[in-house]
Amino acid sequence: MLAEERLAVILETVQQKRSVKVSELCNLLNASVSTVRRDISTLAEMGKLTKVHGGAIALSENFAAVEKDMEEKAHLFLKEKQAVAQYAASLLEDGDFVFLDAGTTTENMIGFLPKKDICFVTNGLFHAKKLAQRGFRVYIPGGEIKCSTEAIVGAECACTVARYHFTKSFLGTNGVSVSAGFSTHDVNEAQIKSAAIENSIQAFLLTDHSKFDQITSVTFAQLSQAQIITDRLPDAKYRSFTTVKEVL
Repeated sequence: MLAEERLAVILETVQQKRSVKVSELCNLLNASVSTVRRDISTLAEMGKLTKVHGGAIALSENFAAVEKDMEEKAHLFLKEKQAVAQYAASLLEDGDFVFLDAGTTTENMIGFLPKKDICFVTNGLFHAKKLAQRGFRVYIPGGEIKCSTEAIVGAECACTVARYHFTKSFLGTNGVSVSAGFSTHDVNEAQIKSAAIENSIQAFLLTDHSKFDQITSVTFAQLSQAQIITDRLPDAKYRSFTTVKEVL
């Protein structure tokens, strides 16, 4: 196959699937890994797609390589996060056993929580303190502390979370994408999020509009596995994959 033909096939595949791995393209083109990587680089330089580790994604979905720390995140889209958090808090009922993910949007939920008989498990250090101060029963799983996000992460934490059975879980995400689902920067945090979602009757992803069409390093759930609560939905296509609640 000529180089021009390979480039056309790669571009068409990426546009159809929104993301594709190098290994998939090698099989499709019957070409070597080095050849496919070189072709992806060529298309990226031409501005036709975005090159990412292990493959390529369509231009409409951006790859975010760097994660902001908690202090930076806390000041972004504050009004939107508070509106999302307030609605999410209103969903809690007496007797709920809840996983509350570390993160700035989930932290905003705490101030809006109703005074009901609710028990929490959280991997957010500051979250746990605020929940306890409000009089809720709260459990913290063991594991490694990640300073940049003030989260407890790691295999030990994931194993603990996987043993629980939650009525509801509320989680944050760094990216929301049709091709990559819900994603985060850290594989250790992804393990915790996946475990919580898989062991919840209802799972809610809290996000502002800026996270849509964004992909980060690790997928922790597909769109169909959780409902989305957001300030506004930039693209109606997401309603084909899951329930979306807009609060502004």
